[in-house]
Amino acid sequence: MNTRRLFWLALLTMAAIGTTFGAAEKSDVDRTNTALLLTIHDAIGPATSSFFLRTLDEARERNARLVILELDTPGGLDSAMREMIQAILASPIPVAIYVSPSGSRAASAGTYLLYASHIAAMAPATNLGAATPVQIGPSSPTPPDEKDKDDKNAAPEPATAMERKAVNDSIAYIRGLAELRGRNADWAEDAVRSATSLTATAALQQNVIDLLAADLPDLLRQIDGRKVKTGMGEVTLSTSGLTIERVETDWRTRVLAVITNPNVAYLLMLVGVYGLLLEGYNPGSILPGVAGGIALLLALYAFQVLSVNYAGLALIILGIALMIAEAFAPSFGVLGVGGVLAFVIGSVILMDTEAPGFQIARPLIGGMALAGALVMLLMASYFVRSRRRPVVTGNEQLLSERAIAMADFEGSGPVRVRGEIWYANARSPVRKGERLRVVRVAGLTLDVEPDRERSSAQR
Repeated sequence: MNTRRLFWLALLTMAAIGTTFGAAEKSDVDRTNTALLLTIHDAIGPATSSFFLRTLDEARERNARLVILELDTPGGLDSAMREMIQAILASPIPVAIYVSPSGSRAASAGTYLLYASHIAAMAPATNLGAATPVQIGPSSPTPPDEKDKDDKNAAPEPATAMERKAVNDSIAYIRGLAELRGRNADWAEDAVRSATSLTATAALQQNVIDLLAADLPDLLRQIDGRKVKTGMGEVTLSTSGLTIERVETDWRTRVLAVITNPNVAYLLMLVGVYGLLLEGYNPGSILPGVAGGIALLLALYAFQVLSVNYAGLALIILGIALMIAEAFAPSFGVLGVGGVLAFVIGSVILMDTEAPGFQIARPLIGGMALAGALVMLLMASYFVRSRRRPVVTGNEQLLSERAIAMADFEGSGPVRVRGEIWYANARSPVRKGERLRVVRVAGLTLDVEPDRERSSAQR
């Protein structure tokens, strides 16, 4: 009995060992033969950061040997950039960032990403640098010192304490990345402090990047056998015969990129505000309210992840309210003009940042302001014309109407007005068939007088 148990125990142990070795062998094959390639040719923002992080997760699940990021960016948001860098530093899968194709750049946030990557490569005729952080809102100018006049090549000092804090924090951050990867920390500091840039060839000569590659096959050939430090320790790259799988952006990333575009977020906010206003003025129309509510929620989501100046947002809402108030409380243009000015100023400072790719196009602001002004003028002219039209309802419509006497009378008698018989009072005698003009309505009685215009025309 004991022998049989030992036999089955040994058999199960061997099966488990075989399964483990088989899985390990399969994992090793996957890590040897697969590299994931993704492309970011845009500003670094929430959409690109989310796409990059999901690709790294997929690479870990599939035990990929390498993740290659083809990069061409003017910069982007600091928060999104730091999320990507944290993921690179913690990744057990090596990440190679390749500034490609020729003519591309890794400016601002792209420079930090290059410094953080396990492999930093660039194609010929590309550049990196200009990594000075840009703050939201206008900076106060600092008058030049005499020594600054003498040294024209000296880097300009930050104007405010907040700007100095941001610059010094960025310098420490990029120097830490440079020291971790063994790259040129002094030039990295200069790129932040003085916004200097380098070509790909100069970057290679100054130990800013690891290699210069003409294309992807050249990149894989040059990094074959290179040792890098990952979040799980040192890894030797084996890229000979590596299969590259391109990871395409999914619908979620594309939708998020569209929504968080500052121009689209700006339009969504306007659609939302106007839609809710139309629903308020026409209760039960449903469509404006539903569309406006959805658009406004999407705009608020976009503003949550964008660098928004909420004073600008408040000015835009105030401007819209003033333009609408002009239609209901005419002020000879004072409310309307004030509303247009508030709308334009708020729109200009809504995305009050110089971060590349995260500004509202000035032509869009001008077009929307012009459209609002035209709508206001059209509404004002419509109301002016409506005030000049004759009254068609109520007692006021009878004033100045013509009446026909139905009998001879002195003092009071019957008259016909617009097919109706009224009891009328007159100060002078009235003959039957005489044309009269209504001058006053008192309940069901009219005050009339002879129609002098008619009499003058007959003469």
